[in-house]
Amino acid sequence: MDVELFILDWIQAHLRHPLLDPVMVFITTLGNAGILWIALTILLALKKSTRKTAAALAIALMLCLVSGNLLLKPLVGRIRPFHAQELVTLLIEAPTDYSFPSGHTMSSFAAATVLLRSDKRMGIPAMILAALIGFSRLCLYVHYPTDVLAGLLMGCLLGWLAVSIIRRRTGPRPDKKQPETDQENRLDK
Repeated sequence: MDVELFILDWIQAHLRHPLLDPVMVFITTLGNAGILWIALTILLALKKSTRKTAAALAIALMLCLVSGNLLLKPLVGRIRPFHAQELVTLLIEAPTDYSFPSGHTMSSFAAATVLLRSDKRMGIPAMILAALIGFSRLCLYVHYPTDVLAGLLMGCLLGWLAVSIIRRRTGPRPDKKQPETDQENRLDK
């Protein structure tokens, strides 16, 4: 844990800046309660051509909620780094749950993985945003690096699993006559 606190302290000393602090707060807010990813899931569910992606997103987010927030966080019971370094001034309201794994990071990478497997044009920006959300958790001193790393790995795994479940359940696209470049229901590939 000393190495992890050293990394967090290094970020505080070298990467934090008064102009960037509000940006990090905004980025981390995008991951609060998975609201951004839930809203995207709802939007994608409204259009028939993207419902499989929406279903995979819903499954991935549910898997994150159950495995991360309901099982692992209470099981591991890791305190947040700002409790270990009490001199740190938080820029956001102090989270009240446990630290491991990072739920913001996990749900963001799960959603980004689903989107990447569905359509790279949505997936690549989602992956960048997921990385920024994970990094914001370190900048804001609310997660240890291993919390974020575990969230990243679990999120990618759960996103991949969700897409696999949808592909197995729905089978190939009924209309095979559509050209390969069609973006519709990319999960069928």
